[in-house]
Amino acid sequence: MRFRRRAFWCFLTLIIQGPVLLEQAAAAAGEFGVRHRIDVVVSAEPDAPIFQRLRGVKGEVSFTVRLSANSKESRFFGMLHPSFSDIVVPEGAGKPLVPQTKLWEEEVCHQRRGLPKVTVTQLAGHFGEEGGRIEISGINRHIGNLVPPDELTPGIKLDQQSDYLGLFYGFRAQTRNSRLNVDLKIYPIDCFL
Repeated sequence: MRFRRRAFWCFLTLIIQGPVLLEQAAAAAGEFGVRHRIDVVVSAEPDAPIFQRLRGVKGEVSFTVRLSANSKESRFFGMLHPSFSDIVVPEGAGKPLVPQTKLWEEEVCHQRRGLPKVTVTQLAGHFGEEGGRIEISGINRHIGNLVPPDELTPGIKLDQQSDYLGLFYGFRAQTRNSRLNVDLKIYPIDCFL
């Protein structure tokens, strides 16, 4: 009789406090969050002018990326200015001008709140020497201004893919006349809050 009464009270305690104990255990284990990494690849279209007469020639490219990555735990807004020199124009269009390079990475794990917002706002560079030199100056179109001679079209969404670093979302900026591409790969990396 005493055993039955004690078992009843233990059972009743588990029924009442069970959900609270499970919730506390889940909170102690941690919640899944995310942090992001952004890589960049610079390439040229097969019909780009640099492939027509400048194969094997050196050049340099620089561009500006506007980045907004805000969450409760981490806030970043700013302009990134990567620059790549001593680029050699490959023999074929299958190889990139600039191989995949890390551009930016969050250090803090935060709640899932969507992807960072990235926009390539300008692209500049040159290839070749004085006589056969090609200058590149691509900028975005702005309301109220004339269309730039080498317009930069940002935000071309690429298919979701994965590579050796994992799943990524790709966005491309492309210059209209010089036919250069800046591909931004955004990797969501799972982590614990």
